[in-house]
Amino acid sequence: MFRLLVLMGFTFFFYHLHASGNLTKYINMKYSYLSFIAIFLLGILTVVQAYLYIKTPEKGKHHHHDQNCGCGHDHDHDHEQHKPFYKRYFIYLVFLFPLVSGIFFPIATLDSTIVKAKGFSFKAMESGDHYSQTQYLRPDSSLYYADDSYNKLMKKLYKKYSGQKHISLTDEDFLKGMETIYNYPGEFLGRTIEFNGFAYKGNAINKKQLFVLRFGIIHCIADSGVYGMLVEFPKDMDIKDDEWIHIKGTLSSEYYQPFKSTLPVVKVTDWKTIKKPDDPYVYRGY
Repeated sequence: MFRLLVLMGFTFFFYHLHASGNLTKYINMKYSYLSFIAIFLLGILTVVQAYLYIKTPEKGKHHHHDQNCGCGHDHDHDHEQHKPFYKRYFIYLVFLFPLVSGIFFPIATLDSTIVKAKGFSFKAMESGDHYSQTQYLRPDSSLYYADDSYNKLMKKLYKKYSGQKHISLTDEDFLKGMETIYNYPGEFLGRTIEFNGFAYKGNAINKKQLFVLRFGIIHCIADSGVYGMLVEFPKDMDIKDDEWIHIKGTLSSEYYQPFKSTLPVVKVTDWKTIKKPDDPYVYRGY
């Protein structure tokens, strides 16, 4: 009976993630077909287990009657009953914990608390070992391509964005646009740019500066990075961490002492607070 309930629970859990739209909080939706396959396979296993459960009582009665025949066979049921209590129920907890936590616990989205916990820095741009670094500010998809393929991709993206005097980054092209600008910083100086993100003061030197960021997911939440730009307002601002804003301004650059790196900077000409989006993440869609 327990196996049947577990299979039903996991089938419902994966279905619920799709129906509620919460699957986007865990994985890049380009891989959503994997969870569809899981729902299909779990559904089949649930039906099979239900059939076995319905048929088991008759077989069990017959088997119990025959155990007095002196045949000397071991019986799985007796073996299970003689297991210590903690061994029999520990396996139940192993399966029940992810089900209960996944279905009943609220889904927490990544925010500035995670940025602080990961140690916000610009090391990913300075180090050649990108595989061991959490990505910050600058998206780097070169890990997933051969050198020639990556260069062709970036030239294609550069051709797309270099022709735009006004660059408006939406959720769909946020990562592509950011990566292009970081790869060709000098080519976009003086251009107008606008995008949404959450505020993060971090190591900002003065009250005019802060970072506007988005968490980006490459494959799943485990490989997420935080991407965006340093922005500078015309006057001192009192914007709190995690406050969502839309900014518009002119692209510039400056040497940022806390990171010991030259960063693209948006000189803000217009901004406004916005509601946190239903899906706060952006996704790699190459």
